[in-house]
Amino acid sequence: MAAMPPPAAMPPTVAMAPPASRSGAAAVLELLKPITWFAPMWAFMCGIVSSGQPLSGRWALALVGVALSGPLVCGTSQAVNDWFDRHVDAINEPGRPIPSGRIPGRSGLAIAIACTALSMLVAAALGRWAFGAAVVGMALAWAYSAPPLRLKQNGWWGNLACAACYEGLPWFTAAAIMAGALPDWRIIAVAAIYSAGAHGIMTLNDFKSVEGDRQMGVNSLPVLLGVMPAARLACLVMALPQIVVIGLLLGWGHVGNAAAVATLLLVQAGLMDRFMRDPRRLTPWYNGTGTTLYVIGMLVTAFALRSMVVA
Repeated sequence: MAAMPPPAAMPPTVAMAPPASRSGAAAVLELLKPITWFAPMWAFMCGIVSSGQPLSGRWALALVGVALSGPLVCGTSQAVNDWFDRHVDAINEPGRPIPSGRIPGRSGLAIAIACTALSMLVAAALGRWAFGAAVVGMALAWAYSAPPLRLKQNGWWGNLACAACYEGLPWFTAAAIMAGALPDWRIIAVAAIYSAGAHGIMTLNDFKSVEGDRQMGVNSLPVLLGVMPAARLACLVMALPQIVVIGLLLGWGHVGNAAAVATLLLVQAGLMDRFMRDPRRLTPWYNGTGTTLYVIGMLVTAFALRSMVVA
């Protein structure tokens, strides 16, 4: 890859020689983006809760599973994405490890391949359910970023792949590992429903890179639909699955859990109203508020499922 030219206002020696504290291991950690690990790790925890299985005697299994869903599979997906997005990032976020040169040459690709292999080895040690889910997750991660599929070129398919990897697959994997068998159909259904809602969360993440996506031909939903229509769609996609979950919880006789999820959704609706005033500026704020309430609702639902599975 050709070296990126330094910013005009900055001497080349400054632009191309980052501080030592941000190079080496620190740059690799930044590449793996620990902040993104929370979502799949939380979904994995929801899967553990919903399985109805006690943690006694399974702590090591659960902790390795959490590591697989977060630092390994999710971290690998971030490395893969940054390698194949290095030209877009040079426009949107030139300070990232690869476009800035802090991870030089083809090292970014080597890290992505090595992390993929390590993830597969750990998943295999956890059993066939974990391995099968990890294979699907890794396939989606590479298909999302890498040619020829490069699902992220289309916001509909790309966001669907991300949503499955961040929510549904970790939830399913945890429940399957804990039970040692295919999870109860209700667990699978709820995991799929919350994955559908996460499609909207993925759309929120596209608002920060509209200019670069447009220049590089990445058809994210904000590029395809426009910022305001995409923001409205994201809110709708996040809300509807929660309404479905509320209906299911009521049908299963869990009125208290349904009321809790409904209350969380009502608060989200108020936050969405503010978010819609300036989606691009307020996306980080909404991720810290509304998205947090969304995932709390996941855990509330997981406890309801737990009581049904162990009944």
